[in-house]
Amino acid sequence: MGIRWRICALLFFATTINYMDRQIFGILGPTLQEEIGWTEGQYGIIVACFTFAYAFGYLFSGRFMDWIGVKKGFAFSVGGWSLAAMGHALAATPVGFGIARVFLGITEGGMFPGAVKTTTEWFPKKERSLATGIFNSGSNVGVVAAAILAPFLTLRYGWRMAFIVQGAIGFVWLIFWMKYRSPSEHPKITPEERTLIESDNALESKVMIPFKTLLGQKRAWACAIGKMMTDPVWWFYLYWLPKYLLTEHGIKLDSLALPLIVIYVVADIGSIAGGWLSRYFVNRGKTHSEARRLAMLVCALCVLPTALLPLVTSVWQAVALVSLAAAAHQGWSANVYSLPSDFYPSSSVGSLVGFGGFVGSMASMVFQVITGYYLEWSGNNYAPVFLLCGIAYISAWFVVKKIIGTLASVSQEISVN
Repeated sequence: MGIRWRICALLFFATTINYMDRQIFGILGPTLQEEIGWTEGQYGIIVACFTFAYAFGYLFSGRFMDWIGVKKGFAFSVGGWSLAAMGHALAATPVGFGIARVFLGITEGGMFPGAVKTTTEWFPKKERSLATGIFNSGSNVGVVAAAILAPFLTLRYGWRMAFIVQGAIGFVWLIFWMKYRSPSEHPKITPEERTLIESDNALESKVMIPFKTLLGQKRAWACAIGKMMTDPVWWFYLYWLPKYLLTEHGIKLDSLALPLIVIYVVADIGSIAGGWLSRYFVNRGKTHSEARRLAMLVCALCVLPTALLPLVTSVWQAVALVSLAAAAHQGWSANVYSLPSDFYPSSSVGSLVGFGGFVGSMASMVFQVITGYYLEWSGNNYAPVFLLCGIAYISAWFVVKKIIGTLASVSQEISVN
C-alpha cells in the first residue's frame, strides 16, 4: 500500500475523533436537557454557539494551514479540540455548555481545511474524491463510536466521564501525526509514488493567492454556496436526530445506539461511494469537474425522499430514509470538498475550504436557532423542516452547476481580477 493511503488512514481517524467529540453532545442532549433543564430554544442556541465558533475556526484555520503547513496546523487543532471536549465535564448550566461549545468549535474548525489540503498534497486529482470520501467517512464512524461509547460511559460513570474519556483520545492520535512528512520529504516514499502524486502538482504555483483575490472570483464561491445550502441539513441530523427519534418514535438513550449505527454505517458507504463515483466518471472520459457534478447530482436526487419522513410511522422506515439522505450527503461532501483542488493550487486550497466551511457553518447556525424556536413554537412539528432538507441539495446542485459551467479558466479569471 502506498504511503499516501497511510496518510489517508490518519486523516480518517482524525475525522472519526473529531465527530466523536462533537457528536457526544447531540447524543446526550435529551439526558442533559433532563438534568440541566434547558428548553428547545436554549438547546438550539447552545448548538448554534458551536456552529458560530466553528465557522470562524474554519475560516481562519484554512488560511493558517496554508501559512504554517498541515503538520503543525493539525497538531494545534487536534490538541485544542481534545482539551475543549474534555472541558465539557466542567459545565453545569446552559451558559457553561455554550462556552464549552465555543472553544470546541473554534478548534475543530481546522479539521477539514487541514484534511483537504493534505489530500491535495498527497493525491493526484483523479484520486482526490475517493481519498476525501474515505477520510470523510470517518465522520460517520465517529458518530457510531460516540453512539456506543457515550451511553456506555454515561450509564455507568456519568456524563462527565463520557466527555473526559472521548476527549482524551485525540492525544493518542497526535503521537502518530507528529511523524508526518510531506511527499517531498518522506523517507519511505517510492520514486513511482512521488511521480504519481506530483503529476498534477508539478506546474502549480507555490505562492498563496491573496484572499481578496480569491473572494473576487465566482468559482471560489462554488464550494461555499454548495455548503451554505446543504450543511444545515447535516447539522440538523447530527443534533436533532436523537431528539426526533425520541419525540416521534420513543427511542431513548438506552435504545438509541442501534438506529444511529445503522444510519451512519450507511452514511459511511455513501461517503466512499460518492468519491468512487466521481472517479468512475473520470475513467469514462469526463473531466474532473464534470465528474464531480454528475456524482453530486446523483447524491442530490437521493436526498429528495427525506421530505416523506413525516408520513412514516415505523421507526425503521424513518431510519431507512434518514440513512439514504445521510449517505447522499456524505457522497455530496466528498465531491464538494474536492472542487477547490480542481481549479486552484494546493497553496490556496486550505483557504478556500476554510471559506466554504465558514459560509456553510454560518448558514447552519442560523438554521439551528430557527429550528429550535420553531419546534418549540409548533410542538415539535418536523414536517416543514424535513421538506426543506429534501429539496436543499437539488437546489444547490443547480446553483453550483451554473457557477462552474459558465466560467473561463482560473488563470484567466485571476488575470481579469
